Amino acid sequence: MRKLPRTFEKFRGQNPAVVAAYENLGKECASAGPLDARTRELVKLGMAIGGCLEGAVHSHVRRAIEAGATPEQVRHVVALAVPTMGFPTAAAAFTWVEDVLGGARKRNRA
Repeated sequence: MRKLPRTFEKFRGQNPAVVAAYENLGKECASAGPLDARTRELVKLGMAIGGCLEGAVHSHVRRAIEAGATPEQVRHVVALAVPTMGFPTAAAAFTWVEDVLGGARKRNRA
């Protein structure tokens, strides 16, 4: 299990009912349709890129990989952002994606 950001942990400590409701909403939304986990995470990655949400991009890259997506599929999502969101947004997302994918390469070498 990966370590959650300190800010989230602190928020959860102060607002356990809110976090429980948030996590339950996520589970209900995930089970509400026919998409598999890998596809859901790639879609959510695209939404995070569109929203310029660095932390969410990091999270959904990790989750997509855990759900079976390849680094090439994750990078394809970034490429798809270029005509829709513009190159500056896609370039920022590329750096956020590589934060995670590059870190995975470093961990695998250790």
